[in-house]
Amino acid sequence: MKIGIIGAGPAGLSAAYELVKRGQDVVVFEQDPQFVGGISRTVEHHGYRFDLGGHRFFSKSREVENFWEDILGDDLIVRRRISRIFFDGKFYDYPLKPLNAFRNMGARNTALCLLDYIRAKSSDPKDIRTFEDWVVFHFGRQLYEMFFKAYTEKVWGRPCNEISADWAAQRIKGLNLYSAIKDSFGLSGRSKRKTRNGAVVKSLIDEFRYPKFGPGMLWEKVASHVTSQGGQIIMGTKVTHILHQDGKIRSIQTTGVTKESQTHIFDAVISTMPMRSLVRSLYPEVPHTIKEAAEKLHYRDFLIVALVVDAASLFPDNWIYIHDPQVKVGRIQNFGNWSSHMLPPRSRTSCVGMEYFCFEGDGLWSSTDTDLLNLAKNELSYLGLIGHHPIIDSKVVRVPKAYPVYDDDYQTHIQSIVDYLRDRASNLQLIGRNGMHRYNNQDHAIMTGFLAARNLLGEHHDLWAVNGDAEYLEEVNDDRHVPKFLKQA
Repeated sequence: MKIGIIGAGPAGLSAAYELVKRGQDVVVFEQDPQFVGGISRTVEHHGYRFDLGGHRFFSKSREVENFWEDILGDDLIVRRRISRIFFDGKFYDYPLKPLNAFRNMGARNTALCLLDYIRAKSSDPKDIRTFEDWVVFHFGRQLYEMFFKAYTEKVWGRPCNEISADWAAQRIKGLNLYSAIKDSFGLSGRSKRKTRNGAVVKSLIDEFRYPKFGPGMLWEKVASHVTSQGGQIIMGTKVTHILHQDGKIRSIQTTGVTKESQTHIFDAVISTMPMRSLVRSLYPEVPHTIKEAAEKLHYRDFLIVALVVDAASLFPDNWIYIHDPQVKVGRIQNFGNWSSHMLPPRSRTSCVGMEYFCFEGDGLWSSTDTDLLNLAKNELSYLGLIGHHPIIDSKVVRVPKAYPVYDDDYQTHIQSIVDYLRDRASNLQLIGRNGMHRYNNQDHAIMTGFLAARNLLGEHHDLWAVNGDAEYLEEVNDDRHVPKFLKQA
């Protein structure tokens, strides 16, 4: 078969890798003129490398772990996780360690948190619909206000009572305060928290693997493998129209550097492009109801200000979550602590990434690079992380549609679109974070790519079952908010 893949991020390249391995004719279209890997790429600036966010390499899937090992070999290094939360002028270990938390909070606040937690856990679960509902039920309102609310609202740019509980169920499922306290005092007999099925809670792992030159190293190698096996990766190419007829996708129209339109005929298509953009590109146009559902899917954008600081060692963390509402920065990366190879050889400097969450076109996104640099400098100084060490270089990178938004009605809109495409585009597979409008991790995106490729070759895998275990739905025995495609999974 001749198969078109839209997007050369983790999902698209994983699908291409699987397909060329099985002798298929593959063409990948990537809008970026230079980089593969999507948000998992690594940017290089004057010898410094930095990620667009941090990307730990840890998966419950042995197949994904084997894939990383096969591609990277000895370039996949083991790193110890160190991360903290900055709140109310203090640094809290994350995962939370009771002695550190008690010392920072004081006896009164500690007692209030524990009493509130006990009260919440002994109450009957109500209709858990929003992020706020979920966290308050699992941790109590006091801990919600301290360790969840400010950061989550920075990430999404909206109140926590307008964010779906799916976000909490997907990102912090399996965490249990009582068990975490027992673990930290060595009372549980286990070094890591586990879910009910025995899998290690991903958010709590204390070690992870990482490519020594950043995650972009992996995707550059995968892209090279795809082309060496006869696949094509066409950079700087935007998909403008996807033509469908008689229940199938028939061709894709693209524009490249020359702005000339080209038509490509395929037997099947795999898409990682944002679901909203996919619906906009379908021709003939979709019914108004489907178009309206797509337009109601929203995205959160992201930018990073990378700062080179003239100091060899600033702080020990891989990253720090910033819960202080007085600053706009949401998370801070220290890339030399991810891997010393992210810095130039024999460097006595540090590269810090200041991560800001925004909407394309808002004040942050539209700020000049100079204004963003000054903002990042001032906030880093306010947080007390660099002392008097000078900043000697900087780079700003903007990432549109970095995160699909889990608002209250997103599942309904996805269901309408998925149902429509099932009937009109039976040879189309949706994969990846934006392709499925799901906040998948990198390993989930990889697995959707593998399984989509196998589906086109005659197997039958439910892509929606990847990362589909929203535990809060099991705990309250309420599946009213589960979309049909997850019920089927």
